[in-house]
Amino acid sequence: MKKVLIANRGEIAVRIIRACADRGLATVAVYADSDADAVHVRLADEAWGLDGDSPAATYLDAEKLIALAMKSGADAVHPGYGFLSESAAFARRVIDAGLTWIGPSPEAIDLLGDKIAARQLAASVGAPLVAGTPDPVATAAEAVAFAEEHGLPIVIKAAFGGGGRGMRVARSLDEVAEQFDAAVREAVTAFGRGECFVEQFLDAPRHVEVQVLSDSHGNVVVLGTRDCSLQRRNQKLVEEAPAPFLTDEQRDRLHSSAAAICAAAHYRGVATVEYLLSVDGTISFLEVNTRLQVEHPVTEETTGVDIVAEQLRIAEGLPLSVQATPAPTGHSIEFRINAEDAARGFLPTPGLLTRFEPPTGPGIRVDSGVESGTLVSGRFDSMMAKLIVTGPTREIAIRRARRALDEFVLEGVASVLSFHRAVLRDDDFAGGEALNVHTQWIETSFAERIAADTLRPEPVEPGVTGSWIEIDGRRHTLRMPAGTAPAALPNAALAGAGAPVRDAADAAAASVAGLVAPMAGTLITWLIGDGTEVAEGDAVVVMEAMKMETTIVATGPGILRHQSAPGDFLAAGEQLASID
Repeated sequence: MKKVLIANRGEIAVRIIRACADRGLATVAVYADSDADAVHVRLADEAWGLDGDSPAATYLDAEKLIALAMKSGADAVHPGYGFLSESAAFARRVIDAGLTWIGPSPEAIDLLGDKIAARQLAASVGAPLVAGTPDPVATAAEAVAFAEEHGLPIVIKAAFGGGGRGMRVARSLDEVAEQFDAAVREAVTAFGRGECFVEQFLDAPRHVEVQVLSDSHGNVVVLGTRDCSLQRRNQKLVEEAPAPFLTDEQRDRLHSSAAAICAAAHYRGVATVEYLLSVDGTISFLEVNTRLQVEHPVTEETTGVDIVAEQLRIAEGLPLSVQATPAPTGHSIEFRINAEDAARGFLPTPGLLTRFEPPTGPGIRVDSGVESGTLVSGRFDSMMAKLIVTGPTREIAIRRARRALDEFVLEGVASVLSFHRAVLRDDDFAGGEALNVHTQWIETSFAERIAADTLRPEPVEPGVTGSWIEIDGRRHTLRMPAGTAPAALPNAALAGAGAPVRDAADAAAASVAGLVAPMAGTLITWLIGDGTEVAEGDAVVVMEAMKMETTIVATGPGILRHQSAPGDFLAAGEQLASID
């Protein structure tokens, strides 16, 4: 390989560019219109425009990407994560074009991307698994029969799904049929295929995963475990390595089964094998991600292995640089720095990033795709950067992370910094004796205890003025938009990004006679027809921003008159409808 085209954007494109530079490889960046001034564009040796600004017209357009690879003289393609990284069809097209695909074979992607086939493979090597159907279930009656045989709760999952889409939990026999039908509908809408399977559901589990490397010389090496339990809507927010509070037996079982699954799949590349771990110690295989993971830096920090460099070595046909599982050194925690307002249900908040000053110091790493002056687009993922903090022990890493998060300055868009600061001061996460965080923790126990005001981000309104005063030897900054009072904060702070938006900031932005977009994004669908009477609080329309859907409710009673259509991209504050 001589020149690598990176079919991605943001912080992961920057990460790959740097890994390629370290190995003496030239790099080609690609960019959507709104990414023309992005960091990854500046850092690459070459940058080629994709002539568009939607995901479908840019980073998901396989033809454009391959054409630019050929035009630029690139001889390899790295997909990063997301977008086309787990597309077997894209991998085949890259290979058919005579280019090197920096990833697993299309056959391995196909095999492991099929959740039922992956489950059958895991069962064949003796990986831990809860009871489940060996094949897709054709009817709701089959799902009911499974629940009667194996007990409740059960989970109905899209066979070709991901990210929590096409997944429904049934806790009583009466709701199995309804949840089955809903899962099938959602799977068809999201993935174009409605096949679903059923398995026992582990309530409030931890999410633990194993990093595996495999080369073309028959080497399969486990790098260790990570814990990714701190999630909202099945999207990870905080990850750490090694996974804490596992027994030696649990860790050995995870390592051995993950290696066996990858060996049986004849896997070549970087893989992450994911599991759920219940409170009673039950381990169950979940899925295999056939790509680089967002959270790979915590494993790099605790093992000393450059995982992206290993991807490049594997693609070049070289053996792995590490031949056995390294003993972890210290403890590392990663915080995803998303442009989301945690106090408003993690509402996406695209906009102009006016100030970006990440922390520095011992044990601090920041992987970033933004800088001061970056326009954070509402058309792509909300993650701006990742803060990775490492210390000799988990306790020290947590203390160091508190310091780093307090030093982090980010202005212009709302972010999840305040959420991360609150998590690090919560005993469930930082208590020291056990990790009491699970995959539903944010929406349940944390939401019940945390005050919404704690999660309030820094002001992002234009025209904010600031001054300071000193009180008892400490300097305090005062901020307020000129001529306005601070907006009240909603009580239901953590209902989730998919929850209806009905807080004071929205009410202030919308006149009594209208409904406005609470953030920049795309109108997905109207839930209430044009000319229909609505009451205050009725769910009216669904918008998507930064790959997250948000339901918006009526701000008052009246007759709804549509002023925008599905597919329209609206700026924050732009009128969606009038309410007459």
